[in-house]
Amino acid sequence: RQRSLLGGDVPVGQAIVVVSGKGGTGKTSFTANVGMALAMLGHPTLCLDCDVGLRNLDIAMVMTDCAMMDFTDVLAGNCTLEEAAVPHPKQSNLYLLTAPTRIGVSSIDIEAFRDLFPLINERFDYCLIDAPAGLGAGFHLAISGAERAVVVTTTEASSLRDAQRTAMELNVLPTDCVHMVVNRCRQKLLKSLHQTIDDAIDSTGLPLLGVVPEDETMSLY
Repeated sequence: RQRSLLGGDVPVGQAIVVVSGKGGTGKTSFTANVGMALAMLGHPTLCLDCDVGLRNLDIAMVMTDCAMMDFTDVLAGNCTLEEAAVPHPKQSNLYLLTAPTRIGVSSIDIEAFRDLFPLINERFDYCLIDAPAGLGAGFHLAISGAERAVVVTTTEASSLRDAQRTAMELNVLPTDCVHMVVNRCRQKLLKSLHQTIDDAIDSTGLPLLGVVPEDETMSLY
């Protein structure tokens, strides 16, 4: 057993989906950096890109063109999970399992995808699933194998509204397994708009996991 990322003691091996109602919240950067942090703490961590057709997680992890196989190759039996999950070239314990670009979400068997996670949870302490923005078929594929969810939002009114709608779509998970991260938080902006983090919590109805300050030197994916 280990201490969960979201609090409480849980069995080793858990899948956490990172979602957002809209693009531009920094969801993929959050996935890559939390994955890196967990790996640095000694946890074997898999970052799974579920943005079928677009996939950018490899860029955020500085692993462009490292993956030869994607998760559909594992589902089809073309390779094993160990062969498809590419180790990070510089950080031990960190791995990437990328999404396909050659097929659409409708071509993926959601039951087969869900069945992949017992294997993932045996091999890794954490699996961070980078879901596509929005609430379409890709979103539902991404959450199908998750035990917990993190909704990434910014302080913009439109982002908070989308986060609230996203939270409603996560009703398949227990309420205590869904949390919110407020990303790209600018203190000056909050003051000028007379907003507080409490407003964000009230808007989404989600417990706060953390606040990430805006970093102008960091690229956003």
